Amino acid sequence: MKRKEFAKLKKEELEAKLLDVKKELMKENAQVARGSVPKVSLHALKKNIARLYMLLHRGEKKE
Repeated sequence: MKRKEFAKLKKEELEAKLLDVKKELMKENAQVARGSVPKVSLHALKKNIARLYMLLHRGEKKE
């Protein structure tokens, strides 16, 4: 997802999406450890996690 798409989500939705992306990253890391090729780029997942943290942190400062 892009930053603009994430920015439209509410705080609760951002937190839920963050958990989903973290779980997906764990699954992909396990695939790499087993020696198979991951379906999604690990780099893209990590960037999405960083985007979500940034938006959550930015929202806390506004309140």
